[in-house]
Amino acid sequence: MLKKKKLEIIRKWYPNAITTLDSVNKVIDYIEDKLELEPRQVMLADSICSDDVNSIQYPARAMEFLGPFKMGGLDGFPFTGLTGMGAFASHVPDEGAVFIYYGPHIGITKSGVIGEIHRLGQSKNSGCCGAAKGALKKLTEHQIVAGELSELDYQMNTIEQILLAQKERILNAPSPLFEATEVIYEAIDQRIMELVHKTTYNCKYVILAGAILINSDSDMGSFTHIKRFDIINLATNGREDKINYFMV
Repeated sequence: MLKKKKLEIIRKWYPNAITTLDSVNKVIDYIEDKLELEPRQVMLADSICSDDVNSIQYPARAMEFLGPFKMGGLDGFPFTGLTGMGAFASHVPDEGAVFIYYGPHIGITKSGVIGEIHRLGQSKNSGCCGAAKGALKKLTEHQIVAGELSELDYQMNTIEQILLAQKERILNAPSPLFEATEVIYEAIDQRIMELVHKTTYNCKYVILAGAILINSDSDMGSFTHIKRFDIINLATNGREDKINYFMV
């Protein structure tokens, strides 16, 4: 299937989506052209879901960066916390930059069904993100108890609590799963901002790319809907919003 046909399917849900490969290419172009750095001077950290499909559909060109350091657990929430952020921040080249790509993921099949993908070798579609769908099911059935966090399922319980805090917004939305993904993105974005604020980086720039990572069927690949693209100049403490760089 031609790329433009794939994008037509994905953009019914996310109008500004581009292929994940194109998003990586655009980031590298920006780093080289505007920041005058090479990818090997950039330490990549991602906070995306630990779902295997994200490893399978991860663009090979991202390997031009150092890393990646993996910050994310279920649905991309940065469960490694302040210790994880500090650890990878200490690995960055002195004259380089850190690049943090973060956000939840969601599936969209080639037939346009949201919340599912057809995985390699399977006869039927399966859920994506399974954690978000599971938490949403419990939310719909009023099975989430406020403040309940178990050591046996801490990450899932955290996702559940995030949804519970926005219960009415999610359940009243035209697509509760789409809205739940937006809610999870906002929680991840807020936590990443907190972690960045509390971390010292001994380099020149911090690059923040917040997104919805969109997986599709095994023959479709993945796509990215960028929601934040900020450049922090650590010498001046200046921060620039460059989201328009990704607008379709």
